[in-house]
Amino acid sequence: MTAPLDVSGDELKATPESVAEGAGAKAIQGRSLGQIAWMRLKRDKVALTGAGVIVFLILVAVFAPLIVSWFGHPPNQFNQDQIDTLTMIPKGGSGISWDYLFGVEPVNGRDLFSRVVYGARISLLIAFLATLLSVLIGTVMGIIAGYFGGWVDMIISRLMDVFLAFPVLVFAMALVGVLGQFETQLQVKGDTLRILLLIFVIGFFNWGYIARIIRGQTLSLREREFVDAARSLGARGPYILFKEILPNLIAPILIYATLLIPTNVLFEAALSFLGVGIQPPTATWGGMLAAATKYYTVPHFMFFPGMAIFITVLAFNLFGDGLRDALDPKSGR
Repeated sequence: MTAPLDVSGDELKATPESVAEGAGAKAIQGRSLGQIAWMRLKRDKVALTGAGVIVFLILVAVFAPLIVSWFGHPPNQFNQDQIDTLTMIPKGGSGISWDYLFGVEPVNGRDLFSRVVYGARISLLIAFLATLLSVLIGTVMGIIAGYFGGWVDMIISRLMDVFLAFPVLVFAMALVGVLGQFETQLQVKGDTLRILLLIFVIGFFNWGYIARIIRGQTLSLREREFVDAARSLGARGPYILFKEILPNLIAPILIYATLLIPTNVLFEAALSFLGVGIQPPTATWGGMLAAATKYYTVPHFMFFPGMAIFITVLAFNLFGDGLRDALDPKSGR
């Protein structure tokens, strides 16, 4: 048996600094939920690529006049010198050159590059604002229905069913005739009234989807301990709704919004394709596709606006999927 070591009490004490230096360890830092989500998102290269494309498209839409002044021509300018007078199609089949990066339209010779760039402004503007309107209405209605329950939940849930079953496309087409009369009576120039109408139709009649998601999440959150603690301290309904429950709904709201934006891009393109969206000569991707159907022998006319829609929708979907995985603590990524 070995003799016990004679060690004084002071020698048994060690400062945290000395332990850290001896072990070479780093101080442990706490991370918020936002930091954890950002670490998850940074590891998803596909989602970051989608986010980069989204940022690029937004910059293109914001700086469209500057980009067109550098690399293109005015979007509504006719360039008859680029059109074959016998066939009325672009010279060389497409008219693609250093001066016309995407070629020109048949018959009138308008610059396709400029029109695709300007079309991004209309599509993204309508999609973002319509999504914002849907998210605002859906979040408020869903959180109220889920928290209060009872007859309030029943009325709002039935209202959701009505809006989910509402034929939005038919309703938008029916409004075109009424809108034409208002434009004539009010002598409205430009596309402002029609843009506002599309934002209202697309956004107001699509809030039912997000309202159902928020309602389901609220039904779960209202039974949590922190909500019971707020009630026991005398907090009223509005405070609990917007101070306790709403912050815990940010993740599903952001995820659904990123997935709803590409749907609204397609919706706006479909309305323009059917002739009930933004009217010519204003450039929109859906309107360009509608005009291109008459010239199926000139594939570039349909290719570039179609690819613009495809890339935009794909980028938002990839980013939305990555954001969902980053914000979901059960994803395991």
